[in-house]
Amino acid sequence: MIAITNGKIVTPDEIIENQILLIDKGRIHSFSQNTDGAETVVDAQGRYILPGLIDVHSDKIEQFIQPRPTSQMDFAFAFNACERDLLSSGITTMYHSIALFQDELFGKSPLRTSENVKKITDLIVGNQPHGRLIRHRVHLRIEIDNLDAYDLVQDMIRQGKVHQISFMDHTPGQGQYRNLEVYYDSISPRGGKEIETMGFEGVLEHHKTKQTLSLRQMKELAALARANEIAVASHDDDCDEKLAINKEIGVDISEFPISLDVAKSAKAQGLFTVVGAPNILRGCSHSGNMSGAEAVLEDLADIICSDYYPAAILHSVFHMHTKYGVPLPQMVNRVTFNPARAMGTADDYGSIEPGKKADLLIVDMIANSPAITHVFVDGNQALNTEYWR
Repeated sequence: MIAITNGKIVTPDEIIENQILLIDKGRIHSFSQNTDGAETVVDAQGRYILPGLIDVHSDKIEQFIQPRPTSQMDFAFAFNACERDLLSSGITTMYHSIALFQDELFGKSPLRTSENVKKITDLIVGNQPHGRLIRHRVHLRIEIDNLDAYDLVQDMIRQGKVHQISFMDHTPGQGQYRNLEVYYDSISPRGGKEIETMGFEGVLEHHKTKQTLSLRQMKELAALARANEIAVASHDDDCDEKLAINKEIGVDISEFPISLDVAKSAKAQGLFTVVGAPNILRGCSHSGNMSGAEAVLEDLADIICSDYYPAAILHSVFHMHTKYGVPLPQMVNRVTFNPARAMGTADDYGSIEPGKKADLLIVDMIANSPAITHVFVDGNQALNTEYWR
């Protein structure tokens, strides 16, 4: 048994002090007044004790595999390096966002081909010879103009290689890119072949006539996912009409709604809403859409994900707490308990309660910023870092 003493334990509803947290056989055993029966005692030294972070959307793995457009690292090496980075950010469960794009207008990357998506996915869900530091899950992102995705996604779900799916539409003039100038600025640096040969006007015309997955196909994929207890998300919802279609499809989660009004409608329809931690720290969306901080303050953001910057999650929690006064348990829930609820894993993960898995962080505050000193995964201490004073 492990005893963690002298900590401020952040539960879903309150911060508990003067209690000892006991861990036994990888799970939270109880709160206690003594360390009787503990083989190991960890002194939290007055620091916060939080549940491990659950990140439902991040494409960080791509940056490790391909750090430069013309430089690709060995996949297994990159995965291991990424895992250590995630651990140091306090993420104990990562839903790696693996994208299936059809053309090169937005998603030019050799990592987004069907072949490499399968390779990355096999790496994520496969057994590693050295073991794992954290839990890895697959969030398969389906661009709706990728007609080949229909069969591939079905196969991957049936093989048990997917833990979340989302439907994306990066067509200019709607969703994330309602502003065409923002769309142009986003795709131009990517150097896709189509924009070089077609010109920007040709690109816009291409999107007007392209084929997409049918409503029936998306409903079938969502139904298969839900039958396998896999969460289904939409991406960049921009109006009530799109939300209505998503509900018909069988969507559970609205990722990155583009305005407060849309986020409010999504919540009214019973959808979980997701915002990005970098948005909160930067004070704005990189696409000029809804402010994540405003969404939190209006109680329109259920979940905070890292999107593309894992270290931002924990910092966004304390940023909203210290700058805006949002109670810490409420902020912590947005990166632990609520993601677990949305993924259907809250019976085991996402909060500090007896019986749940002992995925835990000990967090110090240094210069008004959170600094992780300990990470436990399944009750095993995976990280211990002390800062010089």
